[in-house]
Amino acid sequence: MEKISAVIITLNEEKNIARCLRSLQGIADEIVVIDSYSTDKTAAICKEFGATFILNPFGGHIEQKNFAVESAAYPLVLALDADEALTDELKASILEVKKNRTHDAFHFNRLTNYCGHWVKYAGWYPDVKLRLWDKRKGKWGGTNPHDKVMMDKNASTAFLKGDLLHYSYYNISQHITQTNSFSTIAAREAFRKGKKSPTAKIVLNPLFTFIKKYFFQRGFTGGWYGFTICIISAFGKFLKYVKLKELHKNNQSA
Repeated sequence: MEKISAVIITLNEEKNIARCLRSLQGIADEIVVIDSYSTDKTAAICKEFGATFILNPFGGHIEQKNFAVESAAYPLVLALDADEALTDELKASILEVKKNRTHDAFHFNRLTNYCGHWVKYAGWYPDVKLRLWDKRKGKWGGTNPHDKVMMDKNASTAFLKGDLLHYSYYNISQHITQTNSFSTIAAREAFRKGKKSPTAKIVLNPLFTFIKKYFFQRGFTGGWYGFTICIISAFGKFLKYVKLKELHKNNQSA
């Protein structure tokens, strides 16, 4: 049976990490946690579950996650966020992969819990993720903070049954705070790549985002929470582009 290294990055995740680690029992032959200097009980909880706990300064989501993969002992890695957990059905699918792996990488759906509600609208489900792969044929890439696993062109992939549960936000304030943080990271990445932020994009992109998520992706079926998700998603686009415009203005006046 092939062995799996589970890899997780953390920062002050005492509220979530035990649930994540518990779901890996019977699946992971090794659990590696890369922590960017938590000040809560994250370290103690990880050590209770027998995880290898490594401190590493945070240099970006992609960079930290690749460091975690590089720290894994086995080629087959399963990457989770601290606020995620495997369902029993997904665990069974992964066990079959361990017994007889036929592909280089595996996708599965992620189901998100938002303020106590499971979200299957607004483009949030099925949220297909590639999180189980042979690290010799792929690594984390994309654009911070929206990282994704990038596989080699000749790598083979398959889809697994079962959901990855994502316990995203416990309250709306938490969602707004992270949206503000992520929009800053996204704006800086866009600025670094030389992208512009014309006024038309600042006005139209958030509007189109709301229309797409609320109407075409049926966010309205989620009632109050569906409306809130769509509004905050649109607001996140607005924040990204106004912050990008500000970066260009500050650069020009410097």
